[in-house]
Amino acid sequence: MKVNTFDSNEALSSSLSERIAELLAQAIEQRGEATLVVSGGRTPKPLFAALNEKDIEWSKVTILLADERWVSPDSDDSNDKLIKTCLLKNKVGAAKYVSLFTGHEQASNAAAALEAKVAALPKFDVVVLGMGNDGHTASLFPCCAQLEAGLTQSNALIATQPTTAPYNRLSLTKQRLLNSHHVFFHITGDEKWSVLQTAMERPDPTKYPISDLIHAGSTPIDVYYSAA
Repeated sequence: MKVNTFDSNEALSSSLSERIAELLAQAIEQRGEATLVVSGGRTPKPLFAALNEKDIEWSKVTILLADERWVSPDSDDSNDKLIKTCLLKNKVGAAKYVSLFTGHEQASNAAAALEAKVAALPKFDVVVLGMGNDGHTASLFPCCAQLEAGLTQSNALIATQPTTAPYNRLSLTKQRLLNSHHVFFHITGDEKWSVLQTAMERPDPTKYPISDLIHAGSTPIDVYYSAA
């Protein structure tokens, strides 16, 4: 696993967007299509802005989220809203978007409804994941009863109920996330860096779920980190 360090999230995002665009363009050239999985939250906003300027055949790219908070799509906490307002515009607006929000009352019902569709997607070309201060990634939280299933089951999707974060969630599972040609962890801040180092050095998926992905050894993983 290669760790790339930067002075700012803006510099990181510029470099990572170049790499993502390169990989997507290669996939389009080789297979005529590409898939990109992204994460929500504040951290990737500069990355989304940088991707907006990349001149690739976005109409041949399918984009989906790694996870979704089970809130109204009009909520400021909705990852779906974030993607639609910050990523799916300018050049990227031509991409195909697979939303994880179905309108079902429960995330578990959405998982059942979307399972076949998400499972049938080809091997992802690029997955970009963040990490929380508790070591969670996507919506695979150390505090939720569904963690073991999310790390071990063969399904593409799982509904999770974290006890230390608001909202029920819908998340891609570890197996589906790692069914990818490239995985990038986009990490900012000293506290998260400390957690990531611990997860890299002392695998403990029950405490730091991200460590289970890091040590799976099945998919190339790169870390893009900035202290600011």
